[in-house]
Order: sequence, then C-alpha cells, then structure tokens
Amino acid sequence: MTLNHTHHPAARSHVASANGHKDFPIQNLPYAMFAPKGQYPKVRAGVAIGDMVLDLPALMAANLLQGKDAAALEAACQGGGLNAFMATGPEVWRALRHALFTLLSADASTDVQKAVQTCLVAQAEVQYGLPVRVNNYTDFYTSIHHARNVGSIARPDNPLTPNFQWLPIAYHGRASSVVVSGTDFHRPMGQAMPAGAAAPVYGPCTRLDFELEMGFYVGAGNAQGTQLKLETAEEHIFGMCLLNDWSARDHQFWEMAPLGPFLGKNFCTSVSPWIVTMEALAPFRTAAVQRPASEPQPLPYLDTAANRNSGGIDVQLCVELDTPQHRKDGKAPSQISRTTFAHQYWTVAQMLTQHTVGGCNMLPGDLVGTGTISGPTPEQAGAIVELSRGGSVTITLEQTGEQRTFLLDGDSIALRGWCEKPGAARIGFGSCTGTVLPAVAT
Repeated sequence: MTLNHTHHPAARSHVASANGHKDFPIQNLPYAMFAPKGQYPKVRAGVAIGDMVLDLPALMAANLLQGKDAAALEAACQGGGLNAFMATGPEVWRALRHALFTLLSADASTDVQKAVQTCLVAQAEVQYGLPVRVNNYTDFYTSIHHARNVGSIARPDNPLTPNFQWLPIAYHGRASSVVVSGTDFHRPMGQAMPAGAAAPVYGPCTRLDFELEMGFYVGAGNAQGTQLKLETAEEHIFGMCLLNDWSARDHQFWEMAPLGPFLGKNFCTSVSPWIVTMEALAPFRTAAVQRPASEPQPLPYLDTAANRNSGGIDVQLCVELDTPQHRKDGKAPSQISRTTFAHQYWTVAQMLTQHTVGGCNMLPGDLVGTGTISGPTPEQAGAIVELSRGGSVTITLEQTGEQRTFLLDGDSIALRGWCEKPGAARIGFGSCTGTVLPAVAT
C-alpha cells in the first residue's frame, strides 16, 4: 500500500472537529453501521470525521458523486452491513475513500461543503450496529509473548507448542455471539475442574478474562478449493478493528483436553464499531518480527521479502478497567496494560494465507481475530491471566487501590487503539467496551 495525498499530515477538513482529532481526522475515514438514536436498529453505513458521522445514504441522495465514485458509494449503501462493499475489492474501496476525502477537504467548494454538512450526524447522537453480517469468525493465536506467558502456567519447562513458530495457529469461533462495542454480557455458566478435585463442578465462571486483540475483515473472498497467496493476501483485507475475545479461563482450561476452545470462548466476542481501512494504515507499516537465524523460519508459502519488510502494523494499544468503585468515586478507569500490535509474531497477511492454504473459502465480511496482543514485558500483557500469572498475583488498580486477579461482576473493559509517528497524522480506532453482568443460572 503506497502513500498518497489522503495521508498528507497537513490535510485539513471543513468539518472543524476533525482537525487535530485524536482518532478521526480526515486522514482516517473509517466505516461503521449506525443509526440516529430513536431509529435503531435500522442502521446504515457511515464514515467517521471528527466528532461526526457522514451519513452515506444521505450523501448518495445528495448526488455529489459521479461515475465510478457514485457506484462505489452505492455499493457501500447496500442494506444489512458493509459486506457488499467489501466484496468489490481494493480499486472500489480506494475510489470511494478518495472521493470522500475530496468532499470533506477544506479545499472543497462552498456549495459542496454546504451539501456535505447536511449529511453529518453527531456521534454523540447515534447508536452502532455490527459493521458487517458476520457469517464466519476465526480467532488466531499469534503473539509469541502471550503464548509463552500462558504456556508457562501449564507447561513451565516448555511453554511453546511445537507448531507455534511454524504456522499461525487458530480456532473457529462462534459468529452468532459477536457483538458491537457497548453490548454487556452475562458471566457464563459451565464446568470447571478445581485444583486438587477428582470431579468437575458446574457453576458461574470464576476466572473471567478479557483478551486484547485486533480483528480484520475479509473483502473479496476466494473460491472453495483455492488458495490466497501471501503476495496478494492483503488485497483481500478490507480493514481492521479492535476485538475483545472474552474468555472463561476455568471452563476453557478444563475443556481444552485435548480439543481447542469451545464454551470458554463462545459466549461473547466484542468488536469496535469502526473499521479502519488498510489504506488509512499505510503510513504505520513496519517490519515483521525479526526471527533469529537459530529459530524456525517461515516456510516459503508464508514468506516474502515484502512481508518481512513491511508486513507489520504499529498500532498502539491499551486496556482500561472500570469498576463499580471507580464509577461510585467518580474516578477515571485504571489502565492495566499498554502494548503494540507490532509485537505480533505472525502478520495479518500470513494469517489469511494460512487460513486458505487448505482450500477454505473466505467470504466478504468474514471476521478474523489476531489473537491476544502481548509484548515482551509484564506490563504489556494482553490478558488478565498473564497480568495475574494465572491468578497467583493480585493486580492493584491505580485509581482506586482495588485488587483483581480476574474480572468481577460490574467490571467494564475498554480497549483503545491508535497509530502515531513523526510525519504522519495520528489516527485511531475509537474504543471497544463491554461490562460483565452477573451469571444467569439455569
């Protein structure tokens, strides 16, 4: 993905709140499905610009675009999610992004500015739906630091599984329980094997966890029986979001003998409403994780010079924990983790390539999680099971002095992500939030 005029840090918008906005300046222009309050769940496509949402169906009705740009806008306005637009491919995605950039630019004519202003809705006055119809959801496991941290709890002498450094590992998740940010969920019920017990017990999860992840959405898919090549895999990725793979650790560890996650993962997965396009992320590409010569190197189908040189993406990430006590005391949430997506051992292109290597057909709008994102130091851990070392160490919250080993009822988690570097405009993903409600026993 090459840089172009839409990335220029000096670009300004006639939407005043966009200029200097920490997440949504004109250089970003992420997509979501939204509805003005009172009209939910009748959602429609929108683009973030500053504190506003550009209503794309309203923009289409204004007839400001022509030709291929108008056709691209029409594709984005199909009902039910952004799947149809994602299916159109990179040329159409680029055409609409560039056309919207022109309409929102401070250089737009007075008439255009007036017309665009009529299509803006304040973000404070909207509700969000899922940005796509999630037909399929796969979650990877691609942070070597997370794998070592979690593996050391169960296998102190050999924390990494033999395959981790050879291929991106994943499990197929539950698409029906993917929810948009702000959706609360009940603590799950299930079986767990208490330490030293001879038989499992049934009850509410006692080791509820979050997982700091990113997700990406598939654009144009592939036919069943065909493979996507690493060289062109990113042409099939529309954009990225924040993702929280909520996890019932006590249930998960009991059932993962020998198969992969099931009930420990299927009760709720939260995604941020905004999808930041791969084009918007172009200024923040970085080298993939460098592997020492003494360690396994990717097999040829998972390796190119381009992927080694720029397959990574430097997205800064943090996790905030808000408790009932925080809210009672009027305290800001406590930050409990800070890391970057650049630490991820496998790149998004490698993940998608591996997903299709056996002939699996991907569909427009398919959601792929990147796995928990952890860094090399303890404070960069992307899950509470790592921060508390399996529940053996308490975490003290900076704002209230409360302690946690796992999440309690009433706790809220917010994931935040942003990209910034000298010579580029900062862009962000907004937030991905969820609150734990008490279990509902049956």
